[in-house]
Amino acid sequence: MGLEIGIEWLTLIMFGSLLVLLMAGLPLAFVTGGLACVFLFVLGDERALNIVPSRIFPLMTNYQLSAIPLFIFMASMLERAGIINEMFDVIYKVLGGVKGGLAAATIIASTILAAMVGVIGAAVVTMGIIALPAMLKRDYDPKIAMGSIMAGGTLGILIPPSILAIIYAVVAEQSVGELFIGAVVPGLMLSGLYILYVILSCVIDPKKGPPIPVEERIPFREKMRLLSNMSAPIVLIVIVLGVIFTGVATPVEAAGIGTFGAIIVAAIHRNLDWQTLREASLTTLKASAMVIWIMFGATIFVGLYVLEGGQQFVQGALEATGLGPWGILIIMQVVLVVLGMFLDWVGILLLCVPIFVPIIKALGAASFGLDSPDDLVLWFGVLYLVNMQMSFLSPPFGYALFYLRGVAPKEIPMTDIFKSALPFLALQIVGLVLCMLFPELITWLPNMVYG
Repeated sequence: MGLEIGIEWLTLIMFGSLLVLLMAGLPLAFVTGGLACVFLFVLGDERALNIVPSRIFPLMTNYQLSAIPLFIFMASMLERAGIINEMFDVIYKVLGGVKGGLAAATIIASTILAAMVGVIGAAVVTMGIIALPAMLKRDYDPKIAMGSIMAGGTLGILIPPSILAIIYAVVAEQSVGELFIGAVVPGLMLSGLYILYVILSCVIDPKKGPPIPVEERIPFREKMRLLSNMSAPIVLIVIVLGVIFTGVATPVEAAGIGTFGAIIVAAIHRNLDWQTLREASLTTLKASAMVIWIMFGATIFVGLYVLEGGQQFVQGALEATGLGPWGILIIMQVVLVVLGMFLDWVGILLLCVPIFVPIIKALGAASFGLDSPDDLVLWFGVLYLVNMQMSFLSPPFGYALFYLRGVAPKEIPMTDIFKSALPFLALQIVGLVLCMLFPELITWLPNMVYG
């Protein structure tokens, strides 16, 4: 038999070594998986290693997860087809005359983009390449310009179809469709908060975001014509989300429709060739492989931790703080934010959700003033998605900050990029608090749709 280690020490050693190896810059997938295998062998014997296939196999054969490569393919197809550039261009021309209009246009474009894209990198990078130069050329305050790009870009993981929501649903054994619908209102609310902030700060101080000169504005009829150019991708979004929301198709089938639709949209826009297909397929392969490997590694790691009694330990520790259910919920949200500064979002999901969800369920729906346990898990899931927006913007390691750094002009210092994220980070906290105080924001729509 292997070593006997107390759970307190085990927690320290497992998560400590995880942190050390991640700081050393090793990829999350192999750190979690490798460490788990080492600990399995140390704590158990060769038989204990059977956990590895038994944790991985259900993920390999999980039907819901097949939506991930499909949605990623749909997004990269639309991106390669140049739809995203066109979209910003249209919205930007329509809103150009408003103070702060370009920043608002960036956020609106990102919101629509989020409804096509389930991952975050694409949106920030694309908007950084198209929208940032456009705004800087018009003398926008770089902080407003960059903030709106990053904040808008992070909506990709909240607004359906989001890859993160699919993985959460699989791990927490929830319905993907319900999570998608639950995330709609908070997603639009955050998007609205960003737009409000941008326009207000530009109205108060017009130097931050001047409207475009009169001679560059376009007449109303021209605006309508431009909007009709966008009809194909928007119809695609409506169809994909429509079939999920009405329950006509499962998210996986909807993803299939979307993928096929994306190829057609690319064809309509005269951008369909072997090169495009090949690049989109390669992007998809890389992105899905990364996500799946992180899931494999992290699921073994957490599986071992829970097996050794980690679940009870965390629950006991939280109850020992003497805080009520709300206190525990707030601690969880803080833990997620802190982890968000260092870890990859898929990793956080797989390390925390299997431990947190049962604890939240044990606290019971009544203690949060909710009607049913289903509402509870749904509410917690969407809170988690809203929370993860923050991890992308939080210095020092927020992904969005670095995606933008990659495409922003060299003369803009990194500190400015950090600073530009702060007001939007504050808005995300406001959004999270609102969703916590008013669970109806999340549960109202799914209950209406699914009754």
